[in-house]
Amino acid sequence: MILPEAKLYVDGKVRQAEGGKTYDVLGPWTGEVVTKAADASAADVEESIAAARRAFDETDWSTNHAKRFELVKKFRDLIKANNDRMVQIARVEAGAAIGATYAAHVNNAVDGMDALIDLFPEVKWEEDRGRASAMGGKYLSDRKIVYEAIGVAAAITPWNVPLYVNLGKVIAGLLAGCTMILKPAPNTPSAATILGELALEAGFPAGVFNVITSEDPAMAGELLTKDARVDLVTFTGSTLVGKKIMENGAPTLKRVFLELGGKSANIILDDAPNFAMAVASSMVVFHAGQGCAICTRVLVPESRYQEALAILEQAYAGFADKWGKFDEPTSIMGPVISKKQMDRVLSYVELGQKEGARVLAGGKARPDKGGGYFIEPTCFVDVKNDMRIAQEEIFGPVLVVIPYKDDEDAIRIANDTTYGLSGMVQGSAERAQKVAKRLRTGSVSVNGGMCIAGDLPFGGYKGSGIGREWGREGIEEFLESKVIATGVPA
Repeated sequence: MILPEAKLYVDGKVRQAEGGKTYDVLGPWTGEVVTKAADASAADVEESIAAARRAFDETDWSTNHAKRFELVKKFRDLIKANNDRMVQIARVEAGAAIGATYAAHVNNAVDGMDALIDLFPEVKWEEDRGRASAMGGKYLSDRKIVYEAIGVAAAITPWNVPLYVNLGKVIAGLLAGCTMILKPAPNTPSAATILGELALEAGFPAGVFNVITSEDPAMAGELLTKDARVDLVTFTGSTLVGKKIMENGAPTLKRVFLELGGKSANIILDDAPNFAMAVASSMVVFHAGQGCAICTRVLVPESRYQEALAILEQAYAGFADKWGKFDEPTSIMGPVISKKQMDRVLSYVELGQKEGARVLAGGKARPDKGGGYFIEPTCFVDVKNDMRIAQEEIFGPVLVVIPYKDDEDAIRIANDTTYGLSGMVQGSAERAQKVAKRLRTGSVSVNGGMCIAGDLPFGGYKGSGIGREWGREGIEEFLESKVIATGVPA
């Protein structure tokens, strides 16, 4: 083992699961055990729900804004002080290359946490809506809106950038005044359980924050999403599981907000400021393509299609020896998370060829890189947008290249998907803005603009989700609004 055992954090205590049960966590780089994690039972999940419910109902966590703000800031400081541990967890457990670790995995997570804390003073807790009359002026009311925490919130998080997603949900929910239960993916428990340790050190009241880990990917989630004591579920993961969570929450009418899959398009216009650079940088290699907002379809003009293919062929050839190295500081691509995911990606490579697309680069597993789960950066060309490799989220280092006739055709192709999470447009400024405004997607980068940041709302259209994370909007997702009207003499 490389990492310490990942333990539960329930009702203010860091502890083992019922009966001391654990499971092995395999590292993506080696395929070998890197830690053991507490394997929670249904009774452990029940205790976490009861603790969170009690902490919300019987303490002043939800109403004492100043107190919890100070505790969350202390929590933030402890997370920053443990930066080296966070980096080690991301590298060993999530399979992040160093270049990806010091970007999306840890630095962006910490920056986003800072942004949420900075935005907290902007959240309104009470709003005066003025005096109004009714019934022909016989009745007057002074009206105000009070915003308050919804209650107990369950956060179910994925394995791709676990610390980033964990902090986006947990910090926002805690700042809003909710009590939280965090259930991470089985592959990446440590990025969650370390937060439990630090919450205890920060002095959080018992039950305010709880962390449950389990080898079973569904058991704890099923209990959390069906229990009437849980008021809200926030989930990041696949669209299929998101639909199941909505179904589970329907009988108790839970609030559910979801950040789901993506098949985002990168539209490169024929007048892009640096066409060659735009095309070359469209390679799907960052964190082995394991990001929901990564643009995995690149749309290039038919008039420059062959030019684009030549650029990509050269770019992939130049990247061939720059990935899959654990100790290389500039590397941004390592393995995929598991053998199951590797098999899934390779099955799509096979499918794409059967559909008639051509492999321009990559397409093979690379066991020579080590005992883990390595797949070459892969690029498909001669792709039609109705192919499954162009429509379904592969979640691996696979790019598909699709030609388009004109701007209208590019917009049509980009929007012709069940997803709508992110996107890119590169071209002359005014033209690119016009295209961006017509994309049915939650965020768009124009000419390299950073559309995903901790102070901006993030989420999708269509099958990419419901609601927003990050930004002030991400905190407000955890709030209810209450109207209070007080009668006054006419």
